[in-house]
Amino acid sequence: MYELTHHIVSLPTSQYIQEYRDPEKFISFCQQCERYNRCWACPPFEFNTDEYLSGYQQTYIIGTKITFETATRNSCTTLEQHKTISLQAIESARKIIDPRLLTLEHEYPNSRAFYAGTCHLCPLNSCTRINGFPCLHPQEIRPSLESVGFDIGKTTSELLHIELQWSNDARLPEYLTLVSGLFTKESIYAPISTRISSLLTV
Repeated sequence: MYELTHHIVSLPTSQYIQEYRDPEKFISFCQQCERYNRCWACPPFEFNTDEYLSGYQQTYIIGTKITFETATRNSCTTLEQHKTISLQAIESARKIIDPRLLTLEHEYPNSRAFYAGTCHLCPLNSCTRINGFPCLHPQEIRPSLESVGFDIGKTTSELLHIELQWSNDARLPEYLTLVSGLFTKESIYAPISTRISSLLTV
């Protein structure tokens, strides 16, 4: 149905914040989403995002391309099929990527993972935040890069050299792109890019 390929790039966190973060702009986009203030992985947060990002020295950006097979794209003839196939592919990829990001956090002390998109730990529209209760998965939940103000389009095009593809009709795009990350306290982790790659391709 599809193939996963991972593209990894690293840069100093200070550079990533300075050149690729615009909280006011991107949080305003979050405010237009139905999950705003209804999901614990989405804004507004109960913590200061500037402080949350402070102290990290190195950023590892992981771009995951979900490339659909030609047969899969040709079989998609309605918008409903398009949405179903896309969501299933994203959910399947996240089930691989998210736990392995948490493994990397464990292997590299004081690091912090960022998931590719909103939370998948609970079924849609069942987050406890809706009713004012604490998160059911505080040890596993992580924000996305965009939820703390990073420009994902600029990140993919300039750092990963991948142009985002979109489609609003029945035709599936050639690929979808997920962008996750790992921030570390150490400025240089020579083997970490190799370790990320090997872990994701297991």
